[in-house]
Amino acid sequence: MKNDSQIQADVQHQLKWEAILNASEIGVSVKNGIVTLSGIVDTYPKKIAAEKVAKSVYGVKAVALDIQVGISPAMSKSDTEIAEACVNALKWDSSVPDEKIKVKVENGSVVIEGMVDWSYQRLAAKNAIVNLAGVKGVSNLIAVKQKPSSIDLKQKIKDSFIRTAGHDADNIRVESIGDKVILRGSVRSLYEKEEAENTAWSAPGVNEVDNKIEIVYQELFESA
Repeated sequence: MKNDSQIQADVQHQLKWEAILNASEIGVSVKNGIVTLSGIVDTYPKKIAAEKVAKSVYGVKAVALDIQVGISPAMSKSDTEIAEACVNALKWDSSVPDEKIKVKVENGSVVIEGMVDWSYQRLAAKNAIVNLAGVKGVSNLIAVKQKPSSIDLKQKIKDSFIRTAGHDADNIRVESIGDKVILRGSVRSLYEKEEAENTAWSAPGVNEVDNKIEIVYQELFESA
């Protein structure tokens, strides 16, 4: 098992390999496997990219984000301008039922709300606005009407794991109660735990995901 110093070095190294990031802008500290990222970046996607990089590193148990988004004067927008850009972006995206979605902006942070028929529409709405100039963060409060099937969801997670992680999801158990999905079991990294949760969110009808999956590191799997 890697110690905190090794994890810190690995995260710093990976940040240098992320094309859109300037690793010198991001501080990395680690305590008991929990990584804290700090600093200032000029766009929200860079903040998300830094988080994703840290979560991909072996041995990381959790990531705390203390990165601030400091929009440069050239990219700065008023809340009204950001709201107008969000409304237009949602309207232009054919996969988003924009008439069902409301947008609120405060100090550059965007909140989207409403009710859609499919989870992919919920995700598409966020993706349509996350890269807009001036946006410092996005809270996706959109709900989904349809109810999920635990059998279909299990297969979706298994297929996703095969595509992205190169193995199946035999160690994951899926339970659905109404529009809530509960995930249990064990995986080999924080990335895989979140991949399972993201897949659950992408299923039709999911409005809540309770991720109780535990991380069991590689050597334990190999010795089983």
